[in-house]
Amino acid sequence: MDRWKREGLLNANNGLRNQIEDLLDTFQQQQTRLAETYRQLEETRIRAESVDRSVAATVDAGGVLTELSLTPSALRKSPDELARVIVETVAQAAEHAREHQQAFISPATEELEKMGDLSDLVPEVPDLRDIRTFLRGERNPPQ
Repeated sequence: MDRWKREGLLNANNGLRNQIEDLLDTFQQQQTRLAETYRQLEETRIRAESVDRSVAATVDAGGVLTELSLTPSALRKSPDELARVIVETVAQAAEHAREHQQAFISPATEELEKMGDLSDLVPEVPDLRDIRTFLRGERNPPQ
């Protein structure tokens, strides 16, 4: 191999190495941000109260009930009425949790979508965007 061809390959290799290092740096920064986002979501609690304030429900960021409070006036309701109020209050808290979670992770999701991908550099490599989309249930497995 002549000297010019070798230098051209070395330059191309160095350019590719720099691009991959930039991608890795970005992934590491994003991983740190996502870990912090996950930690904050784990600590999130959303509380909702019934209209008459007889029932209060607290849910985590995923909408899972973590606490239910009933006042004495709630216990004077008929079983059917109390069940309806509980279900409505828990559903309201869960809906607020979904809205909160979406608003909270939206910036991180948008940032992930803007990031480069290894498949941008090496076409034969699976695209992480396709894998993320698949894991969200939005598409068939990547090819």
